[in-house]
Amino acid sequence: MSNNIKILIVEDEQMLAEILSDTLSDRNFDVRLAYDGIQALEAVRKESFDVIVSDIMMPNLDGYSLAKKLRNEGCSTPILFLTALSATEDVVKGFETGGNDFLKKPFAIDELIVRIKALAGRVQMQETSETVYQIGRYEFFPTTKVLKVDQCEIILPAREAEVLLRLCRDAGRTVNSSALLKELWGDDNYFNLRSLNVYITRLRNHFKGDPTVEIESVRGIGYKLNCERKI
Repeated sequence: MSNNIKILIVEDEQMLAEILSDTLSDRNFDVRLAYDGIQALEAVRKESFDVIVSDIMMPNLDGYSLAKKLRNEGCSTPILFLTALSATEDVVKGFETGGNDFLKKPFAIDELIVRIKALAGRVQMQETSETVYQIGRYEFFPTTKVLKVDQCEIILPAREAEVLLRLCRDAGRTVNSSALLKELWGDDNYFNLRSLNVYITRLRNHFKGDPTVEIESVRGIGYKLNCERKI
């Protein structure tokens, strides 16, 4: 029985690509393969996917360039990068070009599945369609991942919306970084902490229009959203 999650795996190492395809297919995912960015572009133009799982270092068209081209063409499909890169600038570049999440090689297949389900929206936020969080001048709609201010709407990437939701639920209280990482990423390692820090920076940039909203860093513990909250 299929779980209806359709995945495009973009990986130039044929053996790894086929192992991932076989393993995920056995777990009832609907899988397609592309062996470089050019093939991936052609696949996305022909059919829709719930998640794209892409290597970064590939011939013809690398993962960063693939993500940028897809976003420029209006594709909003979540992109999960598989990478051996771990420097902060690599993570930042990935998010800036349109990536939604990173998974460092080598990885456990169960962690990959958790990430895919989260990006595909199958891990629900446990909110009703009527739930709205008031964050200063902003309104946050968790089910649609929309952050609204005045007449402007920002559609947040899935993981960014999940981070904001956790901060909203505990507005005025410190959210422990380690617990948050284990809940959303499955592991609180240093690489994932860098990813979380990038999302926090992006959220802070979204709220620059209202100086009464602050995402405070609590040294050695985590983050706290300071604002007026209304549900």
